[in-house]
Amino acid sequence: MPRRKCFISYHHDDEPEVLRFIQEFDHTHDSFIARGIGAGMPGDVIQSTDRDYIMRRVRETYLRDSTVTIVMIGRCTWARRYVDWEIASTLRNDTGNPRSGLMGIVLPSASAAPTAPPRLSDNLAEGYDGRAYAHWYHYPRGVSWLSEMIETAYSARDSAVPNNKRLLFSHNRTCV
Repeated sequence: MPRRKCFISYHHDDEPEVLRFIQEFDHTHDSFIARGIGAGMPGDVIQSTDRDYIMRRVRETYLRDSTVTIVMIGRCTWARRYVDWEIASTLRNDTGNPRSGLMGIVLPSASAAPTAPPRLSDNLAEGYDGRAYAHWYHYPRGVSWLSEMIETAYSARDSAVPNNKRLLFSHNRTCV
């Protein structure tokens, strides 16, 4: 299978576990090319409340050449505004930056029934056209399984319609 450029979206509390995932599957087996704020590329925080500006900056700066966004789902990922912004930018289809595929992977440290970020959850159910735009999975057991998951997300870009109607988080939610 082709090696896709994947933007890794995650809550900063899960960074050690996310970095292990990247080392296990990207550096060792070349199953994907990882991109992400703090996970292979430095980033600045976007200080604005303008939705269009935020989406454009996230898309241009961090997602510009990725084809799939992998949301690493930990205990509090659902509450993080930057994760919401990254998912919203992933689903945005701009002239110079076509939308990316979207998937979630539940981290091993997450609870037995983790909560998906709301915008990811919106796209897990049947989409506007009767098909799901995104899927979420348990942590992959091997490279071939991960490659299939990424390819499924990549293919959905052209076969399903995403739901990106939700308003952007203006602040982090409280995770207890």
